[in-house]
Amino acid sequence: MTDTQPPASTEPIASPASRRVSPWWRALAIFLLLVLLVGWAASSSMMTQLQAQIQHAQARLTEVPQIRQVAVLLDDQQKPAMLATHNPKDGALLLQRLNDVKEGREDSMQLWAIAGDAAPRSLGVIESKYKTLQMPVKEADLQGVTELAVSAENKGGVPAGTGPSLPWLFKGWLVQKSI
Repeated sequence: MTDTQPPASTEPIASPASRRVSPWWRALAIFLLLVLLVGWAASSSMMTQLQAQIQHAQARLTEVPQIRQVAVLLDDQQKPAMLATHNPKDGALLLQRLNDVKEGREDSMQLWAIAGDAAPRSLGVIESKYKTLQMPVKEADLQGVTELAVSAENKGGVPAGTGPSLPWLFKGWLVQKSI
């Protein structure tokens, strides 16, 4: 009987068990996949938060007053007596008293715009006795104005078209602020 069998080889035959991936490699791959997913979720969340912060900042910027003119009115001793700031968006001149000078019962304080050698033009009577108040003043009312001044007048102020009747209580330069 001649049996023709191939000669037995000395190399071991690869078993299916030796081709399996080590459990450590699987665990490492799953861990890295989880790290990747967590990183992606965190970056997505941060981008959403950043966009929300940018939108919030843009909305606040439109609400912030854009002060364009500023004046510090000084008294006769050259001490600050009143701060005036103009916000053209609101069409208001904000006046803040810096000293304790108040009107008498029969007096009123009147605000004046001075433009060079032209006659002073009334911007209105200061009717509030509080530390801060707003007066409606349009941006056009301050065109060409170089100084603001306050005078003490009879109750209710001077009649329209006339100048101040008493000397200036406070006076200061109106400064155009760059934006």
